[in-house]
Amino acid sequence: MRKAHTLKLVLPLASAGSLLILVLVIFFCCKRRARNELHDVESKEQKQVEESELEALATFSGGQDLTICDILEAPGEVIGKSNYGTLYKASLQRSSMVRLLRFLRPVCTIGGEEFDDTIQLLGCIRHPNLVPLLGFYAGPRGEKLLIHPFYRRGDLAQFIRDGSVEPHKWTIIYRISIGIARGLEHLHTGLLKPVVHGNLKSKNILLDRNYQPYISDFGLHLLLNLTTGQEMLEALAAQGYKAPELIKMRDASEKTDIYSLGIILLELLSGKEPVNEKPTADEDFYLPNFMRNAVLDHRIAELCHPDILPRNSRERGNPVTEEVILKFFQLAMACCSPSPSLRPDIRQVLQKLEEIER
Repeated sequence: MRKAHTLKLVLPLASAGSLLILVLVIFFCCKRRARNELHDVESKEQKQVEESELEALATFSGGQDLTICDILEAPGEVIGKSNYGTLYKASLQRSSMVRLLRFLRPVCTIGGEEFDDTIQLLGCIRHPNLVPLLGFYAGPRGEKLLIHPFYRRGDLAQFIRDGSVEPHKWTIIYRISIGIARGLEHLHTGLLKPVVHGNLKSKNILLDRNYQPYISDFGLHLLLNLTTGQEMLEALAAQGYKAPELIKMRDASEKTDIYSLGIILLELLSGKEPVNEKPTADEDFYLPNFMRNAVLDHRIAELCHPDILPRNSRERGNPVTEEVILKFFQLAMACCSPSPSLRPDIRQVLQKLEEIER
């Protein structure tokens, strides 16, 4: 009888101990879960802080009102693509301004302080005939975005071949030519450290409503790695703007810029593209050669577009004579000389252009 009574007392005690252990297990599990959740929240917050530190916006003169939200939330229209990036026309919602956004693929650019120093250099350059860099955005995943003004008339290549009369008016041709020369002069001689454009072509000349030219993309090759720079050079060669001595993009110089300028002047004068993909039997596929052969064959009338030199040699009261056209042609051909030493420098080009209109 005594043993049975003892058993009855032990069983309730055992049940109470099991319940206590179960409660303690649940308590410690909940505490661990809460600690893990707190750790996850702290890790997420830390990651957001780290990403925000990696995300940055640098603004320059004219772009002080830009914000990261403006840039990332702006509806964009793709207007150009290359192997190293994409060009967008974007409408900033807060300011109602239209901007040109150039996205650079991270894999195509240089990194570190060299990139940052180049951005600071390009952001400080200002001239009436240069497209300014208003801002630069760097994203947490390596995104790089350059912000520029947008010019509604588009680029010079489109303008020359749009089929209208304006591209073949001498006053407009001259205004564009001397504006490009002045912008290039500032890059070559107006800075403490000269900047070589490296990718000068008619597609990189933008126009406003008054046909004032603005050189874009100057120094862009300085932001690209060696492989991408060479790809840019190959594209420049295929389009007919590469100086013959230029083998590597890193060796671009003021003289190679002058060669590209000469091609642009010939484009303005003739209305033709630098490379003719479908030449006739008596044509050369390369514009400087075509113009040179026209002179040798006494086909002087083919040096300029027929609408440039009217029969009465006058355009609405502004003189444009064969002599003026010939001087302009000679200057363009001098810029396109195969020998760099025979090409004029940009100050000489500008001086010759100013003399033409005197």
